[in-house]
Parts: sequence; structure tokens; C-alpha cells
Amino acid sequence: MTIQIGDRIPEVVLKYIDDGVQAIDTPTLFEGRKVVLFAVPGAFTPTCSERHLPGFVEHFDAFAERGIHVACMAVNDPFVMQAWGESQHVPRGLRMLSDGNADFTRALGLEMDASGYGMGVRCKRFALYAEDGIVKQLFVEAPGEFKVSGAEHVLAQLGG
Repeated sequence: MTIQIGDRIPEVVLKYIDDGVQAIDTPTLFEGRKVVLFAVPGAFTPTCSERHLPGFVEHFDAFAERGIHVACMAVNDPFVMQAWGESQHVPRGLRMLSDGNADFTRALGLEMDASGYGMGVRCKRFALYAEDGIVKQLFVEAPGEFKVSGAEHVLAQLGG
């Protein structure tokens, strides 16, 4: 079942790099704060690297001015996510999260089969906005599209 507006974010552990591999559980990430989490099918892939992540890098300050934390997630290992973030000049504070085994992706019900591309199980392209661990807005892309999960669209839906 796919997560819906009004649902609590499922409890899962994600990984990231900060002086070695670190773990963060989703309650720590989401509770008591406003968060935009956007997910991509794969780090270093064309749309993800040319449009999706760069939009959130460009508009990072607009989210921060509203007290909204921003995180990027992919079904990649934390080392790939770190390298991708560095190559894209991700600002400090935009967390690059690894869902290496797709546990969170499956818990959200947003997995897709990218085996035809040699990528196995991946995450659908999406963005969600949560307050205190509750999903307030959810933008899931149709296969092959990039229309509703970009930073500009999310900001517009949040009133700006």
C-alpha cells in the first residue's frame, strides 16, 4: 500500500556519510520538524543529476527560510550518495540519504522494478512534505516523468 496524505512516516533506518557511515531512523529525521524528502530512481542518472537534485540545491535557501529541512534519498549506497552530493555541490544541511536495501522505499509503497535497466528495485521519483512525521503533501511522478516532484513545484504547493 502506498503512503497517503495524513499517514505517519514509517519507522526505518537510513544511512548517510558524516565522518564515516552513520545511521538515522526516520523518527529522528522527521519528528518535531518540517521536512521535504525527495527521492530519485538513481544517483548520477540523467534526470536526477540534470534537473531533480539541482533544483533543490538552487532553492535550498527558500526552503530553509521557511524552516523546512530538505533531504534527498535514493536506493544507492551511502558512498554513492556522498559522491553524488559532492559532485552536485549540495549545500551543507541538504542530507543525502541512502536507502540501500529499499527498506524505506518499500515501507512507503513507492518501489519500482528497474531491472530492465539493470538497476533492480528502485524508488519511484517523488517528493513529500511532512510536519512532525505526518505526510501533509505527496507528489509521485508517473513513470518517465518529471513534473510534480521538483523543487519549484513543491515550493509553489507550499505557498511560494
